Order: sequence, then C-alpha cells, then structure tokens
Amino acid sequence: MLLKNFSNKALECGTDEAGRGCLAGPVTAAAVILPENFSNGFLNDSKQLSEKKRYTLKPIIEIGALTFGVAHVFQDEIDNINILNASILAMHKSIEQLKPIPEFIIVDGNKFKPFNNVAFKTIVKGDSKYLSIAAASVLAKTYRDLYMNKIHEEFPMYNWKQNKGYPTKEHREAIKKYGITKYHRKSFRLLPEQLKLDI
Repeated sequence: MLLKNFSNKALECGTDEAGRGCLAGPVTAAAVILPENFSNGFLNDSKQLSEKKRYTLKPIIEIGALTFGVAHVFQDEIDNINILNASILAMHKSIEQLKPIPEFIIVDGNKFKPFNNVAFKTIVKGDSKYLSIAAASVLAKTYRDLYMNKIHEEFPMYNWKQNKGYPTKEHREAIKKYGITKYHRKSFRLLPEQLKLDI
C-alpha cells in the first residue's frame, strides 16, 4: 500500500524522471500534487506496471491531480550538463509548472538540488512508497514513451517504438549499422566495443 504523504503539508508534490539510462531521446520528469482524498488501487511505480496500465492511469492522474507538470530535457543539453544534472533540471522544470506551488517536495532517488527554497526529501525507491511519486513516474514514462514513438517515425530502423531509446542489443546493432542520429546522446557510450580494437 503506497503512502499518501511524507510531510504534514497539504501541498506536497512528488517528482520522478524517466529515460536516464537511454542512449537516445530526452530525459523526462513529472511533478504531481495529489488531493487528500486521492486513491487508486492500481497506481504503483511505473516499472511495475504494464504499458496498458500506465496509459490507463495517465488520464486518471491528470484529471485527479490538484496540479501536475511534465518536462523534457533533450539530448544536446544532456551532453552539455550530464545526465544527473539534466534529470534534476527536468524535475525543476516540471515543478515550475505546478499551480499552486508545492510547500514540500518528495523526490525519487538520492540526488536533488534545492528548488526555490522549498523543503524537500529524497527517497530511494520512492516511486514504490509514495502515491505522488508513483503518479509522477507514470506521467514521466508515458509522456516520454509517446515522444519516442513520434521520433520512431523519422528513424524506424532503431525501433524506438519498442526499445524507447534504451540500450537493447537491437538498438546497439542499429547504431553499429547506421551510425547515430540527432536524437542520440553523444556523451554516452553508445557501443560497448568503442574501447576494443579488432585484432
């Protein structure tokens, strides 16, 4: 059973990101403030849910939330500031969209930077402990997946519709065969063999 609140503040927001470990596409974050009376038996960490369940929950969260925000930080910026900073930036950008602004922020994971002097707490595996973080994880994942499906049309040979930019064997094979696109993160090790020589 997921917990409602970490703090005793009514306007507590949960935030989480998706796409940190991908080789292509943005890192996407969401922030959600749920009302006191929100409950949903299915809602859980998005990684524990089927794709179908995530898409079913997306409108339920959007309609049920007091307020929510979603933000992408794209590959050029990831290459520029690194993936950790990009993840935190995406969270900040999603929190900026919230109206009313949160009185407390709970963050999935163990790294965050202060946002406008709002008190916060990082919680490892927070998406499987707190409702608002689980809701944020579902929105971050579904919005990012929809974006990857869209750019899949432009470069179908990488099969992003299926792998969403994660380093699957098939994705790496396509990089080996076709090279990289404008959507790939150049600062990532795109091929494990980059350091090996064929002798």
